[in-house]
Amino acid sequence: MRKTAVQRSLRLVAVFLLMLIAVRTESPAEASCGSASCFVVIGSQQQVSPAGVFTVNLSYTYTPNEIPPTGASTIPFSNQQTKQLILANSNVTQLSTLVRIATLDVNYGLTERIGLALLVPYRYVTAIGQVGAGAVASSDDRGIGDVMGKFKYNLLPTLRSMVVLEMGVYFPTGDYGHEGAPGQLLESSLQVGKGAFGFQPGFYQTYEVLPHRLNQFLSGHWRYNLRNSDGYRTGQEYALNTGLNLVTLPWLTFTTQFNFRYKTMDNIEAALFEFQGAPLNRAVLLDGNILNRPIPTTNSTYLAFSAGVVVNVFDYGQLYAIAQLPIYRDFNGNLQQDTGYVFGMTKSFATTPLF
Repeated sequence: MRKTAVQRSLRLVAVFLLMLIAVRTESPAEASCGSASCFVVIGSQQQVSPAGVFTVNLSYTYTPNEIPPTGASTIPFSNQQTKQLILANSNVTQLSTLVRIATLDVNYGLTERIGLALLVPYRYVTAIGQVGAGAVASSDDRGIGDVMGKFKYNLLPTLRSMVVLEMGVYFPTGDYGHEGAPGQLLESSLQVGKGAFGFQPGFYQTYEVLPHRLNQFLSGHWRYNLRNSDGYRTGQEYALNTGLNLVTLPWLTFTTQFNFRYKTMDNIEAALFEFQGAPLNRAVLLDGNILNRPIPTTNSTYLAFSAGVVVNVFDYGQLYAIAQLPIYRDFNGNLQQDTGYVFGMTKSFATTPLF
């Protein structure tokens, strides 16, 4: 029995690794002042686990970000190291960013109503950019990102419904010292970590429209980030998601959802410059005062439709694969999120409840 369980575990891990390898890793890309990441709802991550039960999720997201078809010419550059915000008006020849994140998400039920969660992301950000006929600049940063801890409370547990309130805290565990060139810090938006604490209250609601066959869900959150030691603060994020899960066979579930996200502008403590072209070809000082300045083009509005499948692997766990397709994108002339993918695995472990 024990040997069979081990063999099943090895097969499941092998399937998961093959899924990761199958994801294409095309040439990397760059973003100036911010890039979006994929966000979909995975029910096992949102719910409160039963008392004494560990629910473990391993997930992988693949999120490319490219300049709009109309091109970009006014993307600013923020240098947190030298306290400079440089407004640009130059033709962007190449600009794109590829964000890949592998996340370990562990949920534990303290009681039937109270749960704890820990999210540990490993971020891999690759980027490339070129302004006009200038040299191509690229960056490649990877490592453990900002870890998030959550407290959850199941406000309304019934046989067919659940309403969960949660409070998440991001800890500045991610590296914030990556250099794009020797002695020059990479701009904040391309760092693995944000260099500051963040707070994310949220909720999750679900109801079984048809018991054990069809359920709907609604979730949302608000993320607020503190300013880091370099004077950079990532904009606030508001997210709202809704969808349906349909069980077609005992081992196969289809999920469809709409994902909405609104992000405000990033902010930096910096002097203000403007890049002027020929014959100067340099940044000209507009205001030397170090002030809190919003960074243009770092705000965005995004609406996507996501669809995928969840497969039960024997009685061992679940595998899921979801694609996120943009419906509406307004990234204020900056990089915009393209079709993203999420792959993952869920497994639960029962232990003796603490309470």
